[in-house]
Amino acid sequence: MSGYQILDLAAIEPVPYHAREGEKLLPIQRLTGFRAAGVNGWTGEPGEKLVPEHDEDSGHEELYVVVRGRATFTVDGNAFDAPAGTLVHLLAGELRAAVAEEPGTIVIAVGATPGEAYVVQGWTSFAVADALRRGGRLGEARVVMQEMLELAPGQWGAPYNVACFEALEGEIDAAFRYLEQAVEIDAQAVRDFAPNDSDLDALHDDPRWRSVIG
Repeated sequence: MSGYQILDLAAIEPVPYHAREGEKLLPIQRLTGFRAAGVNGWTGEPGEKLVPEHDEDSGHEELYVVVRGRATFTVDGNAFDAPAGTLVHLLAGELRAAVAEEPGTIVIAVGATPGEAYVVQGWTSFAVADALRRGGRLGEARVVMQEMLELAPGQWGAPYNVACFEALEGEIDAAFRYLEQAVEIDAQAVRDFAPNDSDLDALHDDPRWRSVIG
């Protein structure tokens, strides 16, 4: 049985990535199951945020490809024009963001840490599930989160993202159960990340927060 896939990039339904920022994610990683590196897309209309601002503290080296339209990238405060066909190669630690300049602009991002096998952490699935949750499609969202746990067994990011999902839904006990699972896998990673993660704000006043996060 053949394992190849053919997808139409323009037909992928964009996912609102962040309720407050408005970037629109094309969840290529989840749709394809590609595991050799991180790969996703971003799309936007003129003036819309395209790539969320971040410095890739995961350690990933990234290559962005503008496949349609035109974008303005800003890297460490320096802005430059990026029409279709532009390649933008960035190292971890460089602060990057992009804004769409033409209708239907699409940028593909591929990333991984040099010298390390890529491990799926599941943030793409969380983005899809959170968009479904905010759209009132909770049952579908929970299916996506379960798929993520199965996709990334043994990775702290999987139960951590489920903890975020449950916290946003107000399911505090479930959120702590999954947060504890994440701590068991990699306590330092969770305790470095969780205190500044607004998705977990609903847990801060619970006495369990101090015992789990420290």
